[in-house]
Amino acid sequence: MASLYIKDSETAELAAELASRLGVTKTEVVRDLLRRRRAELMPEASAPSIHERLRAWRASHPLGEPTGLEADKAFYDSLNDEEDD
Repeated sequence: MASLYIKDSETAELAAELASRLGVTKTEVVRDLLRRRRAELMPEASAPSIHERLRAWRASHPLGEPTGLEADKAFYDSLNDEEDD
């Protein structure tokens, strides 16, 4: 089990105050703040945004060429074996 002992009383009090206000443990407060600080210092190490992930997915899964067929009511009816009404 890992441990982190904060010897500075002011820092320990700040962690306790934030934890109380947020309704979480002091460990969660410290973890969150350390992760935020790391992301500020090393933006390339942070997770890519949803836009970047979607852009990469679209690049690796391009759309097919247009067929020229029209997707109208008759087309959708044919998918369900429905006859013209």
